[in-house]
Amino acid sequence: MERQARIINSWGKNIYVKIPVTNTKKKSSAALIAKLSYEGIRLNVTALLTLTQVRGVLKALSPKTFAIISVFAGRIADTGVDPTPIMKAAKALTKKRKNVELLWASPRQLLDIYNAGAAGADIVTVTPDILNKLGKIGYDHAAYSLDTVKMFYEDGRKAGFILHGK
Repeated sequence: MERQARIINSWGKNIYVKIPVTNTKKKSSAALIAKLSYEGIRLNVTALLTLTQVRGVLKALSPKTFAIISVFAGRIADTGVDPTPIMKAAKALTKKRKNVELLWASPRQLLDIYNAGAAGADIVTVTPDILNKLGKIGYDHAAYSLDTVKMFYEDGRKAGFILHGK
């Protein structure tokens, strides 16, 4: 990871090198994060899902080098846990550091953009699927219900599904 980070960093002055919080063998990347950060390499530390990980990364980062901490809120939600309180707690930790931004990663729905804002996230990654839903903001729910019923009807019609009987 170190060799690759140095190569990627050489591409330009506006680069943030993405480093996962651990390697594939579950070994913490904290030592590498510290080494690169204290050398002035800006990092996007990624794949965090716990506040313990956030604390560890913050401890490793140089207070002088800019960094992004990417908490995968969508993956937290995939486990049945509301990520918003975790993200709010992560923001409370990161806001003490002027050089660190909190990123709400892997959103699953349009509502996540609002939740990210409420949690104080500085950055949100947004997929094209979610961007395509922006037109639904403020859409009348009764009209959306009718659209849904029409979609179901068309799906059945296209499938050629017909019920026979009395």
